[in-house]
Amino acid sequence: MKRILLPAGGAILATGLLAAGLASTAQADDTVSSDVLAAEAKAIETVEFWTASNNAALKGAIAFNPDALEVSKIKSGGGYTSDTKPGSTAPIGEEKKAAVKVQNVNLPKTIGKVFFEGRDGKLYWCSGTSIQAQYRNLVATAGHCVYDIAGNDEVVSRWVFVPGYYQGKAPWGIYVGKQAFTHYDFDVYEDFDRDYAFVTVYDGIGGVANNSTKVTPSEYKAHIAKGGKGYVKETPITEKEFAEGYAKYGDAGPYKSKLADPTVETVAKPADAAAKIEDYIATGVNGVQLTGVEVTENTYKAAPAGLDNGAKFERLSTEVPISKEAYDALVTAKGDGKFLGSLRVVKNAAGTETAWFKTQYYVKKWVKSTAVMKYWVEDYFVVEHLIKSVGRLGDNVGGQGFAWNQPSAGKYVRTFGYPYGPHLDGNRPYTGVTPKWCYGKTASKALLIPSKKVEEQQSLKCAVTAGYDGGPWLYKYSNSKRLGYVNGVTSLIADTDDNKRYDTITSAYFDGETNVIYKAAAAVWSGKLIK
Repeated sequence: MKRILLPAGGAILATGLLAAGLASTAQADDTVSSDVLAAEAKAIETVEFWTASNNAALKGAIAFNPDALEVSKIKSGGGYTSDTKPGSTAPIGEEKKAAVKVQNVNLPKTIGKVFFEGRDGKLYWCSGTSIQAQYRNLVATAGHCVYDIAGNDEVVSRWVFVPGYYQGKAPWGIYVGKQAFTHYDFDVYEDFDRDYAFVTVYDGIGGVANNSTKVTPSEYKAHIAKGGKGYVKETPITEKEFAEGYAKYGDAGPYKSKLADPTVETVAKPADAAAKIEDYIATGVNGVQLTGVEVTENTYKAAPAGLDNGAKFERLSTEVPISKEAYDALVTAKGDGKFLGSLRVVKNAAGTETAWFKTQYYVKKWVKSTAVMKYWVEDYFVVEHLIKSVGRLGDNVGGQGFAWNQPSAGKYVRTFGYPYGPHLDGNRPYTGVTPKWCYGKTASKALLIPSKKVEEQQSLKCAVTAGYDGGPWLYKYSNSKRLGYVNGVTSLIADTDDNKRYDTITSAYFDGETNVIYKAAAAVWSGKLIK
């Protein structure tokens, strides 16, 4: 068994997922370091984030595919040496029953997607499963689906587990992560021989966190007056529709009108322009006004002087003397594209600058502004949280058992997950919508991947892609009961024959230290978000 020296008092790291109310708590077992969070308010915000706009964030997440977690080549090494005797914890509902070995393809209710926000601000998913725990509140997944290895191993944000997830639907509710437990070697040394995590979750939340309901204008005003949230949707209508609606509902109704922003068009010079030139320049006459637009010297020269037939513009330019300081400032502004005019300097016979000038160029045009009425009808919506507690994770979907120090080679396992990412050749055979499975014997030798400090991972032939990582490896899986024993979670995905197609998945070997971490997590209570 590989050993990395541990600091005094810690083989396990447990880190809170929600950054609020941090309080360090000592455990009875001094090998466990735990950061406990009182973060219910933050957890509710997390639910609101994922469920807003009909679960838009859940639908928009993509399969997590961090750099270099898929490897092109691996080597085989020696087998794993158990650190303690083999052991197991029965699944929920099977605590006093004998395990039955059955080969099958029935999908367990316990699997689902782990959703989170990475340090890059993007939304991702991995796979995971509910697992047996004292308070039926525990999820097993990959360590890299909880800890951001690209962000100094901080925990990711907005972590939730959605069992049975399908196309934006959460049939068993959404479970916000409260506390994550992993091995110290993974968090500190990024040792993928310890790429696993156990996450306690709050009781699930069901319903809609931001439900919109159409109401009457008076109901909307009363809701807003009480501090509620809502919004108004405007729909354009015709003048006739406005007249009919206004006659029915009056000023307090939803039918509205106002002068819209005027439309502006170029027109011919009016016949009385000379007589009323001051009015045309100052305020306009019957919506027609003479205006000027500053332009560059080239545009000015392209506008014929003295012509104004509706298509051509009159032009004018003014040259005025300026100070040396103003001249220097305009040279800078000219270089920045902020001054459209031209500059001129006068020098004496000795070449000394004596005067400075600027010229600005304008083209004149006659325009007419036409004001129009805008008509619309308003629909009023109030936004409310129609959410409820759906209870504990394990009570709703059950929980897989847990096994450690089982044979690392030649062991039949069934793995599950939600693959989506492309193969190395760009082919995308999976949609990520429904879970997939693989079945077979683990390889006879452990894997060696030095870049990930991998010396003891087990592997299985399985042609899946990103998104499958974090999914459970189930030992002694029963078809009729849809239950087995979690004996690994997908860590790395590899192309072992260099044909640009992934063909092998790997998992950390679950040994006695894994069992210590699991038991520490399985004994932690998380509680309810909605009382």
